[in-house]
Amino acid sequence: MNELSEKNFGLLIAYVLPGFVTLWGISLFSTTVDSWITNSQHGAPTVAGFLYVTLASLAVGLTVSAVRWILVDSLHHATGVTPPHWEFANLDDRLQGFLALVENHYRYYQFYANSAVAGAMTYTAHFSRHSLNLCQPGWLALGFILLELVLLAGSRDSLRKYYQRVERLLGHLEAPEGSANHDQRFSSREGNEEQGRREEVGVGPEIEQDEA
Repeated sequence: MNELSEKNFGLLIAYVLPGFVTLWGISLFSTTVDSWITNSQHGAPTVAGFLYVTLASLAVGLTVSAVRWILVDSLHHATGVTPPHWEFANLDDRLQGFLALVENHYRYYQFYANSAVAGAMTYTAHFSRHSLNLCQPGWLALGFILLELVLLAGSRDSLRKYYQRVERLLGHLEAPEGSANHDQRFSSREGNEEQGRREEVGVGPEIEQDEA
């Protein structure tokens, strides 16, 4: 039971919680979603209501995660957090260690980054619903900016640690298939083999030049 709870905890913080934050923003425009969330204020929460909120939060959280992949991942990769090329040939022998790093680092990265995206969406929905200026000065705007900076900093640190520690576990693939270095070495090897064949038949660069 404890093992099951530990695995579910990572999925909860990575998808369900950020999804619920975004769902709260959606509830400002949807009376149906608002009834799911606020039903407990009028009485005991129902099983159906809890199920709707949980499934909707999971679905929205997965969508938020896709937006995070496009925005936040690209931001970190463009500003110095380089995704490594791991040697997945070693994964079979080190699978448990890899899964532990996913739960202890990558799930937290997903929480911080997904929450940053979810917070931005909900903040925008709140001001759009009340026809307010998103950039108007005030404690709410300042608090939102500070929270976003903290979440982005936490996501960057978690992602960097995840990359580094998985690389230590699996090793680094120096020349992944299809990379420019691989193609360059392949072309160089082809050139050496061609030169060797020319030397075997007595055709060197000088002869080629004379013939040209």
